[in-house]
Amino acid sequence: MSLIETVSAYWFTFQQGLFPWLEQELGALGERCRSFVQAVELAQVEDCLPVGQGGRGRPLASRAAMARAFIAKAVFDQPTTRSLVERLQTGHTLRRLCGRDLAGAVSSEATFSRACAEFAAGELPGRLHQALLARALDGHLAGLAGHVSRDSTAIEGRERPAGKPAPEPEPKRKRGRPRKGEQRPPAPRRLARQPDLNLEAMLHDLPQGCDTGTKRNAKGHTVSWRGYKLHGYKLHIDAIDGGIPVSCLLAAASLHDSQAAIRPRSGRDPAGDTDRGPRRQPVRDRMDSAYDAAGIRAFSERLGHVPLIAVNPRGRTELQADLAREAKALRSAGRADPAKLRYRERSTVERVNGRLKDDCGGRRVRVRGHGKVLCHLLFGVLALTVAQLLRLALREPGPPGQPGRAPARRAGPGELRLHGAAPRRSAPQRSKPS
Repeated sequence: MSLIETVSAYWFTFQQGLFPWLEQELGALGERCRSFVQAVELAQVEDCLPVGQGGRGRPLASRAAMARAFIAKAVFDQPTTRSLVERLQTGHTLRRLCGRDLAGAVSSEATFSRACAEFAAGELPGRLHQALLARALDGHLAGLAGHVSRDSTAIEGRERPAGKPAPEPEPKRKRGRPRKGEQRPPAPRRLARQPDLNLEAMLHDLPQGCDTGTKRNAKGHTVSWRGYKLHGYKLHIDAIDGGIPVSCLLAAASLHDSQAAIRPRSGRDPAGDTDRGPRRQPVRDRMDSAYDAAGIRAFSERLGHVPLIAVNPRGRTELQADLAREAKALRSAGRADPAKLRYRERSTVERVNGRLKDDCGGRRVRVRGHGKVLCHLLFGVLALTVAQLLRLALREPGPPGQPGRAPARRAGPGELRLHGAAPRRSAPQRSKPS
């Protein structure tokens, strides 16, 4: 079954069976409620939660209902858990969709906080996201991921920056200058160590505590995401064609983007599946100039990928002049660099970052600690992935190995159809004066 048929089967179930039954039971459903139902049905929360709770004492609140509530928090872009609890208590429709019949059955804010800690420790949203990609893109990820766009975005947090860890003590050496012929090799840098590490060791090597981040934006101004003494994290996202996020990494805000570019393959990382299955063209890794390093290019080529990384001159005037002459020669010849045309599509991951912040709760993080912050963000990534998969299913299938495209509308009377462009009205014919 193709990717479009797989996801379209869910869409047919939503439109023909589930939504009419829910509207008959609960009344009319708004757009956000429909998106929430789609996210819950595709995520299949119950499959990743333990069946029996057991143990002594009072039974725990339904973790499945609370996981659905956290998905609702991302879909409805609720700023705090308190506002989510109030919305569940006052909104009959959303409360029933989460699995609670009475307003008094809604758990308290403290219970939600404990459940969030459990979900973070058990990596529940990450496992839900990985299982969703495995079901929806099984056998199709290699054909869909022709390009992998990588970028990071600032995440503001409400906690103090963590203290810097003490540096490891260097081995003791004899004081004074080295002997004649003695060589003291420098310690290998992080980019040189990462290709030989597994994913768990690589994540452990990165700083994950809250910290202050500073960078230069697209306009050349130096900005920091401290606002009101708020300190934050940095989220690194990989998105494939179609705007589908396939992997996320949360690190300290002070970490440079290039330090999180080398991702060793692991069964827990869905981005490693982009190399499996038949492929006619290699994967192209699109990254901005912050990832311009020889180690990153070499690792991408070792995987059989084609690195499309913007060149960072870093003050080298000769390289800047060569790049300017090359661009001028292409303009004079009326030709465009194919690599640069492919690189322009890197905006896919920037749109993913924007939607995560504007629509799925990524801009307002009110939890503390690396685990809870990542749990909060991954619930938003899960809701965003469902929305992108359904949007992809509503398109017509394109050529093999390429994502679908929006259905073309026939040109009406007085309209002109341009190749690959939307129809536009033709200019009215003016009658010549007699």
